[in-house]
This record gives sequence, structure tokens and C-alpha cells, in this order.
Amino acid sequence: MNISSDLRMSVYSALFAALIAVGAYIAIPIGAVPIVLQNMFVLMAALLLGAKWGLAAVGLYLFMGACGLPVFAGGAGGIGRLFGPTGGYLLGYIPAVFAAGFISQKVGKNLFGDTFAMVIASLIVYLSGVPWLKFVTAMSWNKAFIVGIYPFIIGDLIKIVAAAYCVKFLRPMLNK
Repeated sequence: MNISSDLRMSVYSALFAALIAVGAYIAIPIGAVPIVLQNMFVLMAALLLGAKWGLAAVGLYLFMGACGLPVFAGGAGGIGRLFGPTGGYLLGYIPAVFAAGFISQKVGKNLFGDTFAMVIASLIVYLSGVPWLKFVTAMSWNKAFIVGIYPFIIGDLIKIVAAAYCVKFLRPMLNK
């Protein structure tokens, strides 16, 4: 990559960090883990920016939140949020965005490859979030699954469909 392309990707990464933060404000509080739109923007960052720059967007977002900026769900911020009930989900965005970007690149930037990448990334977020939720709240495994996965499955599937649709139209614009 040349300097202008690196600069462009840096700007896109910062834009997606901001979009992820906005997605956190679109939240439905249903318990320890709210329903948010931020994970859709994490998935879109992976598909549109790739593993490296998607990771930069998520890293910047988490850094802003850890520094105290109110970018987490409910307008919260601070490093303590990374150690609370939602911390596993937030930190799970790191391997999820990398995996989705990598898979999309390898399988092919098409509807099937993108959808497969987003499903795998969502599973990674669950695999990171549910054990963390169980540990932090001392829930049983059964309750952690009931609270940490079940209420989100339908919404996450809808977000995957919406992200795939958005990516289909945005990808050609970003690649100009």
C-alpha cells in the first residue's frame, strides 16, 4: 500500500470506530447484556476494511472506551466496562473482526463468503462473551447461555442480513 491508500484506510478505520460507538447508543437494555447495533458495525468493518484495518477500527473503539469516552452501551466508558458483564463481548470483537475480515478475503467477497464470515464472527463473540458473563456474574452455565445468547440470536441474524445488504452496496464505493 502507498501512503494515500494507508491514509484512506486510516480514515475509514476511524469512521468505523465512530460508527461502532454510535451503534452502542442504539441499545435496548434487557439485563446484564443489552441488545446493541454496534456488533453490526464491527462486522461491516471486517468485511469492508479487511482483517487489518477492521482490527484497527475495533482497537480504536475499545481504546476510546477504555480511556473513559462514553462509547459503550448506554453511554458508558472506562476500563471497568471491559471487566464487567459485557467485557467478554467487547473484547470478543477483536478476534471476531479479524476472523471475519480474513474469512471474507479467503472465501471470496461475495454474499456467501460475507455471510459465512459474519456467522463465524458472531459465534466468536458469543464464545468470548458467555464464559466472561458467567465468570463475572457467578451465573450457572445454563443461565449464562439463556441470558447471554438466546435473546440475541434473532437480532444478530437480522443484523447479519442488514450488514450483508449494506456491504454489497458500500464495497464498490470504498474500492474506488
